[in-house]
Amino acid sequence: MWQLLQALAEQDIELVVTPYFGAAIESPWWTAAENPTQLEGDIAARLKDLVPSRLRPPGRSDGEGVSNRLTRSLVERVTKPRWQRHLAHLIQTHGDFDAVLFACVPPNHFTGIPRLIERTYGLPSYFWDGDVPASLPRFAGFRTGFRIYEGADLSEFEAVLSNSKGGADDLAGMGARRVEVFYYAVDPRQFAQIDVEQDIDVFFYGLGREYREEWIDAMLDGPSRDLLDLSFAARGSRLGNMPNVRLLPYASFSKLKSYCRRSRVNLLITRHAHASVYASSTARPFELAALGCVMVSNPYAGVEEWFEPGHEILIVHDRAEAVAVYRELVADGALRCEFGQRARSRLLAEHTYAHRARQLLALIGANVRKPVWSAAL
Repeated sequence: MWQLLQALAEQDIELVVTPYFGAAIESPWWTAAENPTQLEGDIAARLKDLVPSRLRPPGRSDGEGVSNRLTRSLVERVTKPRWQRHLAHLIQTHGDFDAVLFACVPPNHFTGIPRLIERTYGLPSYFWDGDVPASLPRFAGFRTGFRIYEGADLSEFEAVLSNSKGGADDLAGMGARRVEVFYYAVDPRQFAQIDVEQDIDVFFYGLGREYREEWIDAMLDGPSRDLLDLSFAARGSRLGNMPNVRLLPYASFSKLKSYCRRSRVNLLITRHAHASVYASSTARPFELAALGCVMVSNPYAGVEEWFEPGHEILIVHDRAEAVAVYRELVADGALRCEFGQRARSRLLAEHTYAHRARQLLALIGANVRKPVWSAAL
């Protein structure tokens, strides 16, 4: 998110950024405003951890967990009124806002506020869901049971932005007046190519096996057992027992980039929801492309919207194909370089956050000067 905010600031947009979770973040790129419900957000997060999300009292059949009901009660009584007052105060204090963007926050925690802002101040509100399709009701919300659309009114927003083209119809079906596809991207300055010795053959970064178990086995664990002469490594947690895959320690943002560049082959193992719903973007392929890494992915519906299979990214369909592709790439440095540079060139031409900032400004309007952002930073 901060890369998009910086890109907007570089388009001479004045920003006021107020986070929904955590403390305000000071930056030369925007004016930071406090989070009026930071304490309540911390409490709600702890409730999610303490109370099993699927727990139901006797007789309930709607599937809403105890923690969901507690959270929604807290939102209605405390969170929503405070945010309504907070946003009104910001608008009245600054006085020259042109739009409000609710970015990657639960819209059901703000129900009624966008309409009030429009009626009171004449300002349009926009909502960006960067977690489609996992956030959609047909995927039952997130694994935690956190459902962001229960009680939401998408018709309040001038437009809803979706990181997924295939999920746009769902959002329209839930009442959005207008749905725009707004993919992830990257700031290539933050992912500049660095020269390091490549001492890892195959590398994967990700958190958890859930919804991609089959492909972690087929692309990482299985090939590591078949290709004993190659080095396999992963950075992540809850990936399962893989005796031939070296687990790298948690590292800083810059160290993670170094891991990727140290690796001859970088894997994209995308979860089922994103891989099966057409063109559901995640940040990872754009980051790897910016680094000039060769990418090998499981089947990913709509990946051609960003990178051309067989030319800028490689797709494998089973364990045997993965083994063959890894062998070829590890043995051919020139081929790896060609794939990496083609992907990076495509990234620079179409998928930077400067591109996304211009897209957003065109959507909101040419005269936008100072949007208020409610962003989960």
